This record gives sequence, C-alpha cells and structure tokens, in this order.
Amino acid sequence: MLKSYIAFDIETTGLSPEENEIIEIGALKVRDGKVQERFMEFIKPKLSIPANITGITGITNEMVENARCREEVIPDFLHFCEQDILIGHNVLFDYSFVRISAESLGHTFEKDGIDTLKIARTVHRDLPSRSLGELCEHYRINNSAAHRAYHDALATAKLYQTMAHYFEEKEPHLFEPSPLVCAVKKSPPATKKQMDFLMRLIKQKGLKQTFNPDTLTRNEASRLIDSILSGQAV
Repeated sequence: MLKSYIAFDIETTGLSPEENEIIEIGALKVRDGKVQERFMEFIKPKLSIPANITGITGITNEMVENARCREEVIPDFLHFCEQDILIGHNVLFDYSFVRISAESLGHTFEKDGIDTLKIARTVHRDLPSRSLGELCEHYRINNSAAHRAYHDALATAKLYQTMAHYFEEKEPHLFEPSPLVCAVKKSPPATKKQMDFLMRLIKQKGLKQTFNPDTLTRNEASRLIDSILSGQAV
C-alpha cells in the first residue's frame, strides 16, 4: 500500500475535457499514511453552470462568483501535486481535465496513478455497480458530501486503503501505479472571425468581458457566442 500520494477529485460543467470546464478541485496530500495537506478550491467558469450540474453537485453560480479563474488555480494545483502518484476513482476522467487545462496554459502534467475504479472492477465483479457511492456504502465509508470534490477525494483515499488491505496481497499488480495516458485533443485558438463577432456581441449587449482573449479556444468562443445569443451573461 502506498503511504504517500495525492488523492484528488474534480467537479466539472460536463463530461468533455475539450468542451467543458472544471469548477472545483479537491485533493489531499498523504504522507506516511496521514493527511498532511489539503487543496480545496472553486474555479470560476467562463460560462454559467448548467442547472443539471448544480442539481448533481450542489454548486451554484453564486458559489463560484468570487472564485479565482483557472489561470490562477491550475498552476497552484500542479505545484500542490509535486511529483506524487495520483489516486482517483475513474482517475483518467479527472486527470484529462486537469491535463488539458494545464497544457492550455503552457504547463506539462505527466503523472503516474492508481485508479480505484479499475481495482474495484476486478475485485468486486459481484457488485451491481462500482460507483464511488456504491463502494462507500459497501465498505461503510462515510462520505458526508458526495459529488463535492474534496469529500469525494477523501472517500477515494479511504476506499483505496480499504481495498488494499483486503486485496493487495492477492492482486498486487492492481495496486501498482502506472502512467496516466489519455487521448486529449487540444482545441485550437479562437479564430479572428469568432473573436470579432464575440466582441461585437459584447459591445451590443453592454456586457462585461470576463475572459482572456489570448487564451480563448475555438470551442470556448463558440460556447460564449451561443451563451450570449441565448440570453446568458458572459
């Protein structure tokens, strides 16, 4: 069982790391089996949080209104991770979001990790679901705020330790870190045509510009334009 690692989880506005945004990061740094440091922070998205995401996570637009932007939060999280092994439940999902955000800001994020979902799919074939919630219920792990990043990260750390206790001796290979590899396509920068149209819309609607035009991607510009045309603020 690893004694030092980072367990982490994120909340996002959707399922696509190319199209959607991170709105919360939660992580705990474990040293010698004990939590040494915590990372808990909202990220202010460029677009409003969809109602269905608020329904799942409980995170509202008001809660992230005064949060820092990803340009500030992501570098701090990368620094927090140092050279540690990452542990997550369906870790590639969370990792891909952080990686594409990091790369869009000119940073690298190449990590080894352990996926508790992958472990559970092997050692718990008998369970109808291997979701974090179902596994926490199975092992009676208390998660007081499911679908909030830090609490899910803490539950994942407890799940990892519990499964390692029961199964690592029988299935040692499942608990070995491996390189995290995800096929992430970086969205190209917004086109001049998109930016010109976007700036005209902002001026016509009397809106405040809250994005950085130098880092805006083609997908983000398209979503911003759609958001304004549908009556949402930037």
